[in-house]
Amino acid sequence: MIEKLEAGTVVIISEIHNLKSHHQHQELFLEAMAQNGIGRISVGMEFLSFVGQAYIDQYLFEGLPEEQFLKSVNWSGDFPTYRPLVLFPRDHGGETLGLNAPRTLTAKISKTGLSSLSEEERALIPPDFKLGNPLYFERFKATMTGGGHELPPQVVARYFEAQSVWDETMAFVASNYMGKNPDSILVIIVGDFHAQYGGGLPDRLKARGVEKIVTISQVNLKDLTPEERREEVRPHPKYGVRADYIWTAEE
Repeated sequence: MIEKLEAGTVVIISEIHNLKSHHQHQELFLEAMAQNGIGRISVGMEFLSFVGQAYIDQYLFEGLPEEQFLKSVNWSGDFPTYRPLVLFPRDHGGETLGLNAPRTLTAKISKTGLSSLSEEERALIPPDFKLGNPLYFERFKATMTGGGHELPPQVVARYFEAQSVWDETMAFVASNYMGKNPDSILVIIVGDFHAQYGGGLPDRLKARGVEKIVTISQVNLKDLTPEERREEVRPHPKYGVRADYIWTAEE
């Protein structure tokens, strides 16, 4: 499918966070794009915020030391597995984008809701913000309340507000970038739930005018029964196909 990718396309390739094989797949995908002569490849990172874009640019192009970069963007967790993805555009004519809202913003929304935001905080919310669609909320609620978890409806609602700000901000930053850089292909690295069944990030990208979208959902089949494996990849009777492409791993 790589040879069919056109300029102006947004490719969403998901991951189960910190699953090594998924990060390896993402790197392989980027390298295959370059080998197929795709000239300008940019990468959008869920785990980087748009408010830290200056630090990202300094790290890639101006020699900002990695330790200082990670501190400046408040990176938490393992960076070595993400390093090749963050650095890839430097050598392929593109940019690395921080896509997400500041974590302090989404954390506050999760705790006290959108209505609690100050005027300054509201300015960080994309224009024309909308909550995720009803089917997306249905899946989100099932995830948040599954496994014996009992969460009050108002808590689930606040968490979904934060989730929607997460998706909407990524879509806003990505769509703005593609509008200004129609010769690029933007590869977005994001958690799998945001990419599944078109309801999160793909839905918000379409709402913001992005027409060429390819979704790749990565799944981990380790320890699953044959029936569970089939269940992971077959279309859902209510939500439809999981993604345009499904990439499996066993880790």
